[in-house]
Amino acid sequence: MKKVTGIGGIFFKCKDPKKMKEWYNTHLGIIDNGYGATFEWCEADDPSKKGSTTWSPFSETTKYFEPSTKDYMINYIVENLDSLVEGLKKEGVTIVDNIEDSDYGKFVHITDLEGNKIQLWEPKV
Repeated sequence: MKKVTGIGGIFFKCKDPKKMKEWYNTHLGIIDNGYGATFEWCEADDPSKKGSTTWSPFSETTKYFEPSTKDYMINYIVENLDSLVEGLKKEGVTIVDNIEDSDYGKFVHITDLEGNKIQLWEPKV
């Protein structure tokens, strides 16, 4: 079974997310969509399958990355999140919350062996 199929997002803490978005727009052309930026792409093996990767700065005081104390969180795209989570539980991986079903797909958070919070995302097809 495939587990991770891509990177769905990069999230990081900063002092002033608005100024950070402006700096990246001015100097690197990254356009803010209100939440950060979305980079759209197609799969190499099947160009009809489209995906996206999100880039988003968060306030340095956000609690969203907890229980991790790190200044970043990576979102990985996965297939069959329900089965993957069951397997991770059996392997002793810390599952931070319950699977959430949203308009964008299913999400859950886990931590790696150093306590980094990771977001797993199964996009809606």
